[in-house]
Amino acid sequence: MTYRVALIEERLRAALTLESLDIIDESSAHAGHAGAREGGHFTVHLVSSAFTGKTLIQRHRLVNAALADLMRQEIHALSIRARAPDET
Repeated sequence: MTYRVALIEERLRAALTLESLDIIDESSAHAGHAGAREGGHFTVHLVSSAFTGKTLIQRHRLVNAALADLMRQEIHALSIRARAPDET
């Protein structure tokens, strides 16, 4: 587990009660990309009861709020798949 993946996991677990979490570091596929110097490229797949009854935008806002401080340097791009337990 890389340092950035550990930070992302720590922030998400602290902010949301997660049933499952998968973090994919796609940074190596973006080597040489202008923004890749400032942070990594990640995909997160989360299942949490916190997403129940929430719109896609509301779910993304919850995830982005949990990771806000990392968006300044550690994360350059983030793809989010946020599902409620009954959607799995």
